[in-house]
Amino acid sequence: MSKELQLQASNPMMGVIDPREARMVIRRGEYAGHTANVAPDYVQCNLCILPRDDALEFSAFCQSNPKPCPVVGMGAPGDPALQGLGDIDIRTDVPCYRVFRNGELVDEPIDILDLWNSDLVAFVLGCSFSFEAPLLDEGIALQHVEHDTVVPMYRTSIACTPAGKFVCDMVVSMRPLSPADAIRAVQITSRFPGVHGAPVHIGLPEQIGIEDIMKPDFGDPPVMDEGQLPVFWACGVTPQVAVEQAKPSLCITHKPGSMLITDKKNIELAAF
Repeated sequence: MSKELQLQASNPMMGVIDPREARMVIRRGEYAGHTANVAPDYVQCNLCILPRDDALEFSAFCQSNPKPCPVVGMGAPGDPALQGLGDIDIRTDVPCYRVFRNGELVDEPIDILDLWNSDLVAFVLGCSFSFEAPLLDEGIALQHVEHDTVVPMYRTSIACTPAGKFVCDMVVSMRPLSPADAIRAVQITSRFPGVHGAPVHIGLPEQIGIEDIMKPDFGDPPVMDEGQLPVFWACGVTPQVAVEQAKPSLCITHKPGSMLITDKKNIELAAF
Protein backbone atom coordinates (compact mmCIF):
# COMPACT_ATOMS: atom_id res chain seq x y z
CA MET A 1 0.00 0.00 0.00
CA SER A 2 1.34 3.46 -0.91
CA LYS A 3 2.06 6.04 1.80
CA GLU A 4 -0.87 8.16 0.56
CA LEU A 5 -3.28 5.23 0.75
CA GLN A 6 -2.01 4.36 4.22
CA LEU A 7 -2.73 7.93 5.35
CA GLN A 8 -6.20 7.77 3.84
CA ALA A 9 -6.88 4.51 5.66
CA SER A 10 -5.75 5.93 9.02
CA ASN A 11 -7.17 9.46 8.67
CA PRO A 12 -10.92 9.70 7.96
CA MET A 13 -10.51 13.42 7.19
CA MET A 14 -8.03 12.93 4.36
CA GLY A 15 -9.51 14.48 1.22
CA VAL A 16 -12.71 15.75 2.90
CA ILE A 17 -13.75 18.99 1.19
CA ASP A 18 -17.30 19.48 2.51
CA PRO A 19 -17.54 21.15 5.96
CA ARG A 20 -20.77 19.36 6.85
CA GLU A 21 -19.20 15.96 6.13
CA ALA A 22 -16.18 16.91 8.24
CA ARG A 23 -18.35 17.97 11.18
CA MET A 24 -20.37 14.75 11.04
CA VAL A 25 -17.19 12.66 11.27
CA ILE A 26 -16.09 14.75 14.25
CA ARG A 27 -19.55 14.75 15.87
CA ARG A 28 -19.62 10.96 15.79
CA GLY A 29 -16.32 10.91 17.70
CA GLU A 30 -14.42 9.32 14.81
CA TYR A 31 -11.65 11.94 14.56
CA ALA A 32 -9.72 13.89 17.21
CA GLY A 33 -6.76 15.18 15.19
CA HIS A 34 -5.75 18.39 13.42
CA THR A 35 -7.88 20.01 10.71
CA ALA A 36 -5.20 21.58 8.49
CA ASN A 37 -6.27 21.30 4.81
CA VAL A 38 -9.66 19.78 5.73
CA ALA A 39 -12.51 21.48 3.81
CA PRO A 40 -9.85 24.01 2.76
CA ASP A 41 -12.25 26.48 1.12
CA TYR A 42 -14.13 27.07 4.37
CA VAL A 43 -13.46 29.17 7.46
CA GLN A 44 -12.01 27.29 10.41
CA CYS A 45 -12.24 28.80 13.87
CA ASN A 46 -10.55 28.85 17.24
CA LEU A 47 -12.86 28.37 20.20
CA CYS A 48 -13.20 29.98 23.62
CA ILE A 49 -16.20 29.21 25.87
CA LEU A 50 -16.62 31.15 29.10
CA PRO A 51 -19.22 31.78 31.80
CA ARG A 52 -21.48 34.73 31.12
CA ASP A 53 -19.80 36.86 33.84
CA ASP A 54 -16.45 36.64 32.02
CA ALA A 55 -17.80 37.04 28.49
CA LEU A 56 -17.97 40.85 28.46
CA GLU A 57 -14.33 41.32 29.45
CA PHE A 58 -13.24 38.64 27.00
CA SER A 59 -15.21 40.34 24.22
CA ALA A 60 -13.40 43.58 25.04
CA PHE A 61 -10.06 41.73 24.92
CA CYS A 62 -10.89 40.44 21.44
CA GLN A 63 -11.98 43.88 20.22
CA SER A 64 -8.71 45.36 21.50
CA ASN A 65 -6.59 42.62 19.90
CA PRO A 66 -8.10 41.87 16.46
CA LYS A 67 -4.90 40.35 15.00
CA PRO A 68 -4.75 37.33 17.34
CA CYS A 69 -8.47 37.36 18.26
CA PRO A 70 -10.63 38.15 15.20
CA VAL A 71 -14.22 37.33 16.23
CA VAL A 72 -16.12 35.37 13.54
CA GLY A 73 -19.13 34.51 15.67
CA MET A 74 -20.55 34.47 19.19
CA GLY A 75 -23.29 32.31 20.69
CA ALA A 76 -26.10 33.35 23.00
CA PRO A 77 -25.72 32.24 26.64
CA GLY A 78 -26.56 28.56 26.91
CA ASP A 79 -27.05 28.11 23.16
CA PRO A 80 -24.68 25.54 21.56
CA ALA A 81 -25.65 26.68 18.04
CA LEU A 82 -23.88 29.40 16.07
CA GLN A 83 -26.26 31.22 13.77
CA GLY A 84 -24.97 31.89 10.26
CA LEU A 85 -22.02 29.52 10.48
CA GLY A 86 -23.73 26.21 9.72
CA ASP A 87 -25.58 23.40 11.46
CA ILE A 88 -23.15 23.48 14.37
CA ASP A 89 -23.31 21.98 17.84
CA ILE A 90 -20.39 23.56 19.67
CA ARG A 91 -20.52 20.75 22.26
CA THR A 92 -19.50 18.04 19.77
CA ASP A 93 -18.17 19.58 16.54
CA VAL A 94 -14.56 20.31 17.54
CA PRO A 95 -12.19 17.31 17.21
CA CYS A 96 -10.61 17.82 20.64
CA TYR A 97 -11.30 20.33 23.41
CA ARG A 98 -9.27 21.67 26.30
CA VAL A 99 -10.90 22.28 29.68
CA PHE A 100 -9.38 24.85 32.05
CA ARG A 101 -10.46 25.33 35.66
CA ASN A 102 -9.06 28.37 37.44
CA GLY A 103 -6.47 28.69 34.69
CA GLU A 104 -5.24 25.09 34.91
CA LEU A 105 -5.62 22.61 32.05
CA VAL A 106 -7.51 19.64 33.52
CA ASP A 107 -8.83 17.63 30.56
CA GLU A 108 -8.82 17.19 26.77
CA PRO A 109 -12.16 15.52 25.91
CA ILE A 110 -13.61 14.88 22.44
CA ASP A 111 -16.97 16.40 23.44
CA ILE A 112 -18.26 18.68 26.21
CA LEU A 113 -21.84 17.44 26.48
CA ASP A 114 -21.46 16.83 30.22
CA LEU A 115 -19.95 20.28 30.84
CA TRP A 116 -22.42 22.43 28.92
CA ASN A 117 -24.84 24.60 30.89
CA SER A 118 -27.16 27.59 30.40
CA ASP A 119 -24.50 30.07 31.61
CA LEU A 120 -21.86 29.40 28.95
CA VAL A 121 -21.09 31.71 26.02
CA ALA A 122 -19.15 30.47 22.97
CA PHE A 123 -16.78 32.71 21.00
CA VAL A 124 -15.33 31.52 17.68
CA LEU A 125 -12.28 33.33 16.34
CA GLY A 126 -10.66 33.37 12.90
CA CYS A 127 -7.88 30.87 12.21
CA SER A 128 -4.88 31.08 9.91
CA PHE A 129 -5.90 27.77 8.30
CA SER A 130 -8.37 29.90 6.31
CA PHE A 131 -5.64 31.78 4.47
CA GLU A 132 -3.66 28.63 3.75
CA ALA A 133 -5.88 27.60 0.82
CA PRO A 134 -5.07 30.86 -1.05
CA LEU A 135 -1.37 30.32 -0.30
CA LEU A 136 -1.50 26.77 -1.63
CA ASP A 137 -3.46 27.96 -4.68
CA GLU A 138 -0.55 30.30 -5.45
CA GLY A 139 1.91 27.39 -5.33
CA ILE A 140 3.36 28.29 -1.92
CA ALA A 141 4.31 25.03 -0.18
CA LEU A 142 3.39 24.69 3.51
CA GLN A 143 5.53 22.14 5.33
CA HIS A 144 2.97 21.18 7.99
CA VAL A 145 0.43 20.38 5.25
CA GLU A 146 2.97 18.35 3.27
CA HIS A 147 4.02 16.40 6.38
CA ASP A 148 0.50 16.08 7.89
CA THR A 149 1.59 17.71 11.15
CA VAL A 150 0.27 20.51 13.37
CA VAL A 151 1.58 23.99 12.53
CA PRO A 152 4.17 25.12 15.13
CA MET A 153 3.00 27.83 17.55
CA TYR A 154 5.04 29.90 19.98
CA ARG A 155 4.56 32.16 22.98
CA THR A 156 6.18 35.55 22.31
CA SER A 157 7.11 38.79 24.04
CA ILE A 158 4.62 40.79 21.91
CA ALA A 159 2.23 42.34 24.43
CA CYS A 160 -1.52 42.25 23.83
CA THR A 161 -3.75 45.12 24.95
CA PRO A 162 -5.26 44.17 28.34
CA ALA A 163 -8.99 44.09 29.03
CA GLY A 164 -9.88 43.61 32.68
CA LYS A 165 -8.43 40.33 33.92
CA PHE A 166 -7.53 39.20 30.38
CA VAL A 167 -3.91 40.13 29.74
CA CYS A 168 -1.12 38.17 28.04
CA ASP A 169 1.54 38.17 25.35
CA MET A 170 0.66 37.07 21.82
CA VAL A 171 0.96 33.52 20.53
CA VAL A 172 2.11 33.18 16.90
CA SER A 173 2.03 30.41 14.31
CA MET A 174 5.00 29.94 12.00
CA ARG A 175 5.44 28.75 8.42
CA PRO A 176 8.94 28.44 6.88
CA LEU A 177 9.05 30.11 3.48
CA SER A 178 11.61 31.16 0.90
CA PRO A 179 12.18 34.95 0.74
CA ALA A 180 10.18 35.19 -2.50
CA ASP A 181 7.30 33.15 -1.07
CA ALA A 182 7.38 35.22 2.13
CA ILE A 183 6.84 38.41 0.13
CA ARG A 184 3.96 36.84 -1.77
CA ALA A 185 2.48 35.46 1.47
CA VAL A 186 2.41 38.96 2.96
CA GLN A 187 0.49 40.20 -0.08
CA ILE A 188 -2.00 37.31 0.01
CA THR A 189 -2.70 37.12 3.73
CA SER A 190 -3.07 40.89 4.11
CA ARG A 191 -6.36 40.41 2.20
CA PHE A 192 -7.71 38.28 5.06
CA PRO A 193 -7.85 40.51 8.16
CA GLY A 194 -10.70 38.38 9.54
CA VAL A 195 -8.32 35.43 9.91
CA HIS A 196 -5.21 37.18 11.33
CA GLY A 197 -4.18 39.02 8.16
CA ALA A 198 -0.55 39.73 7.30
CA PRO A 199 2.38 38.35 9.33
CA VAL A 200 3.41 40.13 12.54
CA HIS A 201 7.11 39.24 12.16
CA ILE A 202 9.55 37.69 9.66
CA GLY A 203 12.94 36.18 10.56
CA LEU A 204 14.98 36.65 13.78
CA PRO A 205 12.66 34.82 16.19
CA GLU A 206 14.71 35.96 19.18
CA GLN A 207 13.47 39.52 18.58
CA ILE A 208 9.97 38.42 19.61
CA GLY A 209 11.05 36.27 22.54
CA ILE A 210 11.34 32.86 20.84
CA GLU A 211 14.51 31.17 22.09
CA ASP A 212 14.47 27.97 20.01
CA ILE A 213 12.50 27.78 16.78
CA MET A 214 12.70 23.98 16.88
CA LYS A 215 10.86 23.82 20.23
CA PRO A 216 7.34 25.23 19.70
CA ASP A 217 5.06 25.71 22.70
CA PHE A 218 2.16 24.16 20.76
CA GLY A 219 2.00 21.99 17.65
CA ASP A 220 4.87 20.07 16.06
CA PRO A 221 8.49 21.11 15.42
CA PRO A 222 8.99 22.67 11.97
CA VAL A 223 11.01 21.35 9.06
CA MET A 224 13.29 24.23 8.03
CA ASP A 225 15.01 23.94 4.65
CA GLU A 226 18.18 25.86 3.82
CA GLY A 227 17.46 29.45 2.81
CA GLN A 228 13.98 29.56 4.33
CA LEU A 229 12.78 32.31 6.66
CA PRO A 230 10.44 31.77 9.62
CA VAL A 231 7.27 33.78 8.95
CA PHE A 232 5.06 34.45 11.98
CA TRP A 233 1.33 35.18 12.08
CA ALA A 234 -0.81 36.15 15.08
CA CYS A 235 -2.50 33.02 16.40
CA GLY A 236 -5.89 32.26 17.91
CA VAL A 237 -4.28 30.20 20.67
CA THR A 238 -3.53 33.58 22.29
CA PRO A 239 -6.82 33.49 24.30
CA GLN A 240 -5.73 30.21 25.89
CA VAL A 241 -2.68 31.99 27.32
CA ALA A 242 -4.92 34.84 28.49
CA VAL A 243 -7.15 32.28 30.22
CA GLU A 244 -4.15 30.75 32.00
CA GLN A 245 -3.46 34.15 33.56
CA ALA A 246 -7.05 35.35 34.09
CA LYS A 247 -8.00 32.07 35.81
CA PRO A 248 -11.77 32.03 35.21
CA SER A 249 -13.63 29.29 37.07
CA LEU A 250 -14.20 27.45 33.79
CA CYS A 251 -12.99 27.91 30.23
CA ILE A 252 -13.28 25.49 27.32
CA THR A 253 -11.15 25.92 24.19
CA HIS A 254 -10.07 23.83 21.20
CA LYS A 255 -6.90 21.79 21.31
CA PRO A 256 -4.37 23.75 19.21
CA GLY A 257 -4.65 22.64 15.58
CA SER A 258 -8.06 20.97 16.08
CA MET A 259 -10.46 23.62 14.82
CA LEU A 260 -14.18 24.19 14.33
CA ILE A 261 -15.00 23.97 10.61
CA THR A 262 -17.84 26.28 9.52
CA ASP A 263 -19.96 26.65 6.40
CA LYS A 264 -18.65 30.18 5.79
CA LYS A 265 -16.39 30.47 2.74
CA ASN A 266 -12.88 31.88 3.20
CA ILE A 267 -13.56 34.33 0.39
CA GLU A 268 -16.31 35.90 2.53
CA LEU A 269 -13.64 37.15 4.95
CA ALA A 270 -11.38 38.55 2.23
CA ALA A 271 -10.89 42.29 1.85
CA PHE A 272 -9.99 43.37 -1.70
